[in-house]
Amino acid sequence: MSPAINLLEDFKLEINRLSSKGKPFFFLLDFELEKPQVFRFDAAAAAGVYFNYRNITNHPEPVSRLDAGYRIIERVPVRRGEYSEAFKIVQDNLHAGNTYLINLTFPTEVSIEAGLSDIYENSTAKYRLLFKDEFVQFSPEPFVRIEDGRIYSFPMKGTIDASIPDAEQNILDDEKESWEHNTIVDLIRNDLSMVSEKVRVNRFRYIERIISREKELLQVSSEITGVLSEDWRASLGDIILKLLPAGSISGAPKKKTLEVIREAEHGKRGYYTGISGVFDGNNLDTAVNIRFIEKQEDKYYFRSGGGITSSSSMMSEYRELIDKVNVPSNS
Repeated sequence: MSPAINLLEDFKLEINRLSSKGKPFFFLLDFELEKPQVFRFDAAAAAGVYFNYRNITNHPEPVSRLDAGYRIIERVPVRRGEYSEAFKIVQDNLHAGNTYLINLTFPTEVSIEAGLSDIYENSTAKYRLLFKDEFVQFSPEPFVRIEDGRIYSFPMKGTIDASIPDAEQNILDDEKESWEHNTIVDLIRNDLSMVSEKVRVNRFRYIERIISREKELLQVSSEITGVLSEDWRASLGDIILKLLPAGSISGAPKKKTLEVIREAEHGKRGYYTGISGVFDGNNLDTAVNIRFIEKQEDKYYFRSGGGITSSSSMMSEYRELIDKVNVPSNS
C-alpha cells in the first residue's frame, strides 16, 4: 500500500477508537486524502492548531486581538487567460458527458492588513481554524453533523452579491444556479444513503448571509438528513471516509470529476476544500474547508472557486471567483 493509504487506515482506526470511547478530538483531512490528522484538543493547541467550531473550541482565551479594522489591500487573481484555459478543459469534459458539474478553484495572491491569527480571532464564522502559521479558514459551510443518532448535511451552492437589486429572488430564480443546487442535493442524498437510512431533504434552497469586511454575500443552502445505526460511533472513521470528497466542492459524478479537476487546476489543493471537524464525546460537527487563506513563504493566497455546468459563462464564473476573495467581518 502507498503511504497515503496507510495513513488513511491509521486515521480511520484512530477515529473509531476515540469515538467509541467517547473521547473528544479534532481532525483534519486534505482534499487529496494524503495528509490526514487527528488531535486531542490539548494536543492540537500545543501544536499551534486552534479551532472554534460553533463554540466548541480548544482555547478559552483569544489567540490574538486586533484593535483596528483590516482589509485586503491588493488582489492578484489568476490571469483571465489561464482561467479560460482551465474553463475550456472543464467545458470540453462537460460536453463529452464525462462530468455534469465540477467545482473549479484557483488561488489569488493577496496583501492583507493582518496576520493569520488576527483573521482567525476577529472572525465570527461558524467554523474557524488556525493551523499553525500555515493557513486560516473562516468557513460558513458545514459538511456533516451527527446529533442524537441522526446525520445532517447542508450543501451550499449558489452565491450572489447581496447589494444587487432583488439579489435573493435573482439567485433563487437563476436556472443555472437552480440546476447546480439540485444536482448537489441529489448527490449528497445518495452519499448519505451509503451510511444511513430514511434519508430525506428537510429544507430545500434557503438563503444564508455571509458577511465580510467589504461586502455581504447570499448563499443558497439545503438541509438533508438520515438515521444512523445505534453503534455508529464504532465506525465513525469509516463513515467520514465514505462520504469524501465533499460533493459541493468536487462535483458529479465524483470519480471522473476528480480526474478533470486534476487536469484543469494543475496542482494539489491541499487542505483547501478538504474537511475538518470536532467530536465532543457525543456528537460530531464538521466543516468544508473554504474561505481559506494560506501562507507560502512570505506570500498569502486566498483560495476560491465555483461550480461549473455546461451553461456557465466563463466571465461570470471568473468574477465569482474574485468576488469571494474577502476577509471575514467580526460583527
